[in-house]
Amino acid sequence: MSQDHIRLHIPGPVEVSPATYAAMSAPMIGHRSKDFQALYEEMHPRLQALFQTSRPVFLSTSSAWGVMEGALRNLAAKKVLCLCKGAFSDKWVDVARRCGKQAEALQYEWGQPIDPADVEDRLATGEFDLVTFIHNETSTGVMSSLAGVAAAVKKHPGVLLVVDTVSSFTVVPTPMDELGIDVLLTGSQKALALPPGLALFAVSEAALERAKSMPDRGYYLDFLEFQKNQESFMTPSTPCIATIYGLRHQLGVIFDEGIEQRHARHARLNAMAHDWVRRHGFDFFAPEGYRSVSLTCVANNLGIDVARFQKLLRENHRLALDGGYGKIKGTTFRISNMGDETDETIGNLLAAMDDSLAKL
Repeated sequence: MSQDHIRLHIPGPVEVSPATYAAMSAPMIGHRSKDFQALYEEMHPRLQALFQTSRPVFLSTSSAWGVMEGALRNLAAKKVLCLCKGAFSDKWVDVARRCGKQAEALQYEWGQPIDPADVEDRLATGEFDLVTFIHNETSTGVMSSLAGVAAAVKKHPGVLLVVDTVSSFTVVPTPMDELGIDVLLTGSQKALALPPGLALFAVSEAALERAKSMPDRGYYLDFLEFQKNQESFMTPSTPCIATIYGLRHQLGVIFDEGIEQRHARHARLNAMAHDWVRRHGFDFFAPEGYRSVSLTCVANNLGIDVARFQKLLRENHRLALDGGYGKIKGTTFRISNMGDETDETIGNLLAAMDDSLAKL
């Protein structure tokens, strides 16, 4: 890395390692070639293990939002219930309506988790056939109960569940088949520690059956096109091959470490950040029991100048910290510990934060 490099400790895109960049520089191959088929097929069992599914795992050259919109176009025949508790989950309602779908927000204050009992109550009306849920709301640092929401939805036959795990995938278990999730999706630029531009997702048989009846699901994000192409380890459209080389490398990193060990490392680094918050007298934006394991959203109850805090970290330590998102910018700041972070890198960040805080 050059001396001008600012190390990212923001909640996405996260820092990408030199080894990953090196893996991404492998020679280009044709996306309709046997070489690409072999690349995809080599990775596929490991992807299924991470998704905890026997279903095919698809690769989409898009952000996760592409698949989030695609799920609406493929699956929403009646009305969508969007579980909203932060900037990204709130946005899903707007996206649904822009796709011409009827959508309703089950709205919570930012910083609060989803209550599965409320989900059950709304679904009991029979109005809905699709639920959208962001497991780990990156804007607020709230991680709601994946098992609780999935159980609530599954009490209502004919209602499908779409789950965004962009900032929880490989951080905590996300057992797709066990919980009966219909679409599990993630993106490359957060916990997978890759550059942006690649989404990964798996779709249940029930969801594929629903898609068959949807006349306006489009092409680029048509789940049936993904299924048809994946059968021969292809993608419907030209894939981002360099990033997929990076994914192959990162899968090696993940499985060399061990999935359980990876979960434990994220929990340990997250605890280091929590200790820093408590030591300095800050509050947490998320309530106890629902705090993200991949990042910490710190409530600025001490009223520090967050923008200056960021500037000191950047200028004196070459570190980038997030100063809060959307309507809670400045009244919160976020510490990311996801991806390839280690005890050393998080320790260095927290020491730099100590130094910068003392200079405010």
